[in-house]
Amino acid sequence: MSESLSHVSSPPASAGSSAGSAAAGKARPRVAIVGGGVIGLALAWRLAEACCPVDLFEAGETGRGASHAAAGMLAACAEAEPGEEGLLALNRASQILWPAFAAELERASGERVDLRTEGTLTIALTADDLAKLRHLYAFQQGLGLPVQWLTAAEVRRREPYLAPRLAGGVLSPEDHQVDNRKVAAALKIAALKAGARLHEHTPVQRVATAGARVTGVVSGDVHHGADVVVLAAGAWSRAVDITPAPPLPVRPIKGQMLALRMDPAAPILSHVLWAPGSYLVPRRDGRLIVGATTEEKGFDPDLTAGGQLALLTHAWRALPTLEELSIIEQWVGFRPGSRDDAPILGPSPEVDGLVYATGHHRNGILLLPVTTDVIADQILTGRMADVAAPFGAARFQPPRAAAE
Repeated sequence: MSESLSHVSSPPASAGSSAGSAAAGKARPRVAIVGGGVIGLALAWRLAEACCPVDLFEAGETGRGASHAAAGMLAACAEAEPGEEGLLALNRASQILWPAFAAELERASGERVDLRTEGTLTIALTADDLAKLRHLYAFQQGLGLPVQWLTAAEVRRREPYLAPRLAGGVLSPEDHQVDNRKVAAALKIAALKAGARLHEHTPVQRVATAGARVTGVVSGDVHHGADVVVLAAGAWSRAVDITPAPPLPVRPIKGQMLALRMDPAAPILSHVLWAPGSYLVPRRDGRLIVGATTEEKGFDPDLTAGGQLALLTHAWRALPTLEELSIIEQWVGFRPGSRDDAPILGPSPEVDGLVYATGHHRNGILLLPVTTDVIADQILTGRMADVAAPFGAARFQPPRAAAE
């Protein structure tokens, strides 16, 4: 890089020197990553481990956007719905990768990420809820997913504090959870140890190009050279000028959430719970995450009485004892939604060296391992994994342009 930056985290000297010596025998591309959420951090870690010179640019602090706001559910089965069959294979592939990914990240960072494997319960409280749940269960069975129908009594044996009028439920034993905030913190440590340079409070205005080839990124009036640029800026991806490529169809989808405090020694919930109108995610430290609204309001950061009331009302109907719990945090996050609510992965059709890893909507944490593997492999080998092939940016182009 031609200039140093004031807000930069650099790796220890030993990490950088070992990466440099390992790369001496084989040239690796210089990579600039735009976006410091879990996707960008994980790619910085993997690519730096592969001896690529890596610079990550984040407009704020790393891990403080959607990665901080998420609930950390790995719910490929429970969230499978009609119309999203095409995304299921990618979701399931990433779900399978999570245990090994979590273990590797904990070794690399020395930090725990709290992968929990109790599974996920989806419950019905009324006859109407039950009819909808039976329909969803039949759909999930038809896809061959590992889901199990439970009577009300069977649900209550697993979660005795649920509402008395419980009608039934579905267990998704392979839908786990992870503490997304711990994942982001661990990824930052792992990336730095591997030799990546993290530039916080350094917004990127545009991807620099010469002809139809990237030359780096521009932040302020400084050009930072790179052979490959990865756009992983989540809901903010559209704000980065990527001319001559068209702007990506990624928009912010607002979600309000809150956290309650349980007694860690005697929690009132142990499974992730999907209830009508809300979900609840218990953490090992006693936090109970309640989410989330879905609002098309751009980057509106305001908590609203209506949004918070709706979350608490729906959660209380499923788990009445939570009314005694203290509210310890309330927040707003912005999911990066694409036009079809599926991620945008892989090389740009228009600009050589520009790679997309964005648009993950509500599945950013779930899709973290597979996105990391697919994009890192594409950068290092030029190959695009079959499971990710349907999610390229070309699917948003008119048929004639895509064919050309």
